[in-house]
Amino acid sequence: MALSNEEATRLTSGQEDATKDFIFNHTMFRIKDPKISLDFYSRVLGMRLLRKMDIEAGKFTNYFMGYESEGDMPKGDDERRIWLFSRKAILELCHNWGTENDDSKYHNGNSEPRGFGHIAVTVPDVYKACERFEQLGVKFIKKPDGGQMKGLAFIQDPDGYWIEIIGPKTA
Repeated sequence: MALSNEEATRLTSGQEDATKDFIFNHTMFRIKDPKISLDFYSRVLGMRLLRKMDIEAGKFTNYFMGYESEGDMPKGDDERRIWLFSRKAILELCHNWGTENDDSKYHNGNSEPRGFGHIAVTVPDVYKACERFEQLGVKFIKKPDGGQMKGLAFIQDPDGYWIEIIGPKTA
């Protein structure tokens, strides 16, 4: 049974002073092939690479993607790192070296056992964006007029993660 609006408000009201400067910075997806994933998130979804971090000791690379302006991004590495971790709503793509050459798959959270669901990207016009995605061969989970919830869509990235496509007026 769903919580009432009043109960949800009561349970979440009152931000403590100790947390007033907290922000949601990023979520991380493990990716198999950075060439395919970087192309998808930049060319298909229009994100920009904000920072790349190679972690030699762990044999992985993190690619931080987002919707920041090129002109707002500091040039120096230290300044860029500080700037990056003060942004909101960044996507971290983590590539464990060598996975592009094996048969493993990552769990997207939408098959059993269920867990993580999706991220969402807001677009000015869901239908126009979905026409473009279709032309680019993007895999759809749900098109804007499919199912019970109209005017929003779900697409999949190259690793099978779900991305909700919503507009500013989507309920």
